[in-house]
Amino acid sequence: VGLLYQKGYFRQVLSLDGWQQELYPDNDWYNMPVTIERDGAGKSLRIEVDMAGEKVRARIWRVQIGRIPLYLLDTNVEENSPRGREITGTLYGGDREMRIRQEIMLGIGGVRALRALNLAPTVFHMNEGHSAFLALERIRAHMEEHGVSFAEAREQVVASNVFTTHTPVPAGNEQFATELMRKYLSKMAEKIGLPWQEFLGMGQLATGKTPDFGLTVLALRSAAHTNGVSRLHAETSRKMWKDLWPGLPESEVPIHSITNGIHTRSWLSHEMGDLFTRYLGPRFVEKPADHSVWERVETIPPVELWRTHEGRRERLVFFVRDRLKTQLTRQGAGASVVQAAEEVLNPEVLTIGFSRRFATYKRAGLLFRQPERLVRLLDSQERPVQIVFAGKAHPQDTPAKEIIKSVIQFASDPRIRHRLVFLEDYDINVGRYLVQGVDVWLNTPRRPQEASGTSGMKAAANGGLNVSILDGWWSEGYAPDTGWAIGSGEVYKNAEEQDQFECEVLYNLLENEIIPLFYERDKGGLPRGWIDMMKTSMRKLGATFNTARMVEEYAERFYLPAHRAGVRLAKEGFASAKELSAWRSRVTAEWSRLSIRVDGAKPAGDLLVGSHVAVTVRASLGALSAGDIAVEVYYGMLDTAGEVRNGEIIRASHEGREGNEEIFRAEIPCQVSGRFGFAARILPRNPDIVNPLTPLLLTWE
Repeated sequence: VGLLYQKGYFRQVLSLDGWQQELYPDNDWYNMPVTIERDGAGKSLRIEVDMAGEKVRARIWRVQIGRIPLYLLDTNVEENSPRGREITGTLYGGDREMRIRQEIMLGIGGVRALRALNLAPTVFHMNEGHSAFLALERIRAHMEEHGVSFAEAREQVVASNVFTTHTPVPAGNEQFATELMRKYLSKMAEKIGLPWQEFLGMGQLATGKTPDFGLTVLALRSAAHTNGVSRLHAETSRKMWKDLWPGLPESEVPIHSITNGIHTRSWLSHEMGDLFTRYLGPRFVEKPADHSVWERVETIPPVELWRTHEGRRERLVFFVRDRLKTQLTRQGAGASVVQAAEEVLNPEVLTIGFSRRFATYKRAGLLFRQPERLVRLLDSQERPVQIVFAGKAHPQDTPAKEIIKSVIQFASDPRIRHRLVFLEDYDINVGRYLVQGVDVWLNTPRRPQEASGTSGMKAAANGGLNVSILDGWWSEGYAPDTGWAIGSGEVYKNAEEQDQFECEVLYNLLENEIIPLFYERDKGGLPRGWIDMMKTSMRKLGATFNTARMVEEYAERFYLPAHRAGVRLAKEGFASAKELSAWRSRVTAEWSRLSIRVDGAKPAGDLLVGSHVAVTVRASLGALSAGDIAVEVYYGMLDTAGEVRNGEIIRASHEGREGNEEIFRAEIPCQVSGRFGFAARILPRNPDIVNPLTPLLLTWE
């Protein structure tokens, strides 16, 4: 479910001096593969959402993508005011008020659209915080339809919600001022029966202390299943949002990782696809995540793989020339300049691609820190290099626009204008030609701000080799025989120092490893070493970084558990949800009275690897029983500050009761040498809890 923007994403127009301008042409939906959803009487389906007292209506369009329907909401209907119609006008249009109106329509309107379509999903997946208001609408609907309380409805909603955070960049983690929230969501707070400050607390890191309402915070609090889109991104997210789980070790913050993937067939060139079909067999299409299928890449004759790749590079060159001529003609360039575009790039030269959103953290200008060194590479007569850039800057991102301008102005240097090109109006078609035709895919984000990235996966599937900072997916995909890493994953406090160092590393890689390997040919003209690396990259990365593996992970780890939990809690009139809510209220009321202490840990002194430490824990539980709680021992190696880092957990077994205390025992295994420590803690325990850490009740000794 999404929004159907009348003007969509902007079209990029570049002036002759390289400044980005944005055009917003209207989309004609009646000449596109979208269909209006209608009711039984043939009328266009409508949903209605309150926007600060204004009733805004939206119709529903469907895009059928194979077996999957994509439903898009459109507020550009005659019943709405001009302001209401603008909600789905442009993706990046308007101010903060327009933004909250868009996100209310997406989250609340999206749930209502599914209901209007008579669809009742058992699991809702919030992709980024923009759709987080759906949690509130689901709770409201349960309360209205099933007569349950807020707490009871919330138990079922949280258990069946999934949330994926997609970026650590602050701009991607939406926040709204409390005044805007009151204007647009105060009625929602009333409908779900929450006092205003408690309602605001759902989106604040600490109730009352951080005034702005964060949609990422709301989503994290409203989903029992949460993840980042790569291992490093999950680690970064745990660090960012650890304050939502006070007292919990950072490594245990329940934000997991499911690394993104690509739909390989959508990005693979026809020529490479035909080659795969011949040598990998039909299972390459049927089972794209099967490693045994990708092992057959080694059976492709080197000459066939290379000729196929060369053909795609040649097609890229011709595409760039045609596109550049059109670009220059529109800009009013002279006839000689337009004619010179016929000779840009060379189908036989090492070709580097760099295309993506031009956000400043992606550092498109890193190569240009040493301009004369770059000119020498591009202008070399023996082993030349050529680079194709493409990408759009956010309309309000002036620094990113300056980077685009500087690249274009650099490319006007007569010495290298035939070797360096910036294509305007980057879109999916430009992206396909680039990932299918380049030899090297360059990626230079400032670690750890790249959540995942997928363009390098697309290039790898087509035989391109990645040269990238160890960020996002590449921190998992990199190996010395699959591509090159810029640095070793260092994190710098000084950005200027980082840029200087990583620029130097990049040039050293290009000059000493990448360029020599590409131009090292055998008697038949084949770059055998390069082809070997192409094969290894395709073989090792293809089976892992694809959507088949990704969706399977989501299904097994999140969707199926969320489905089972949601159905269980909702059946028989929300009986289990009511029981769980009552139990949680009882436990929460008693929690401050709980205490825990370690009675003994034997043996003391030095221990041998392979031995165990017996730990006895005594817990005073007040009115709670041993069945309401779990006692755990958190243990691991100590850092220089004497704290356990990245510890492990062992569940203590209940051994009985002595006086007013419950007795628990555990044995800590001594598996490696070093200085170890441990601590005991209590958490709530109930078979209906999907995630015992959300919301968090935790008591340490």
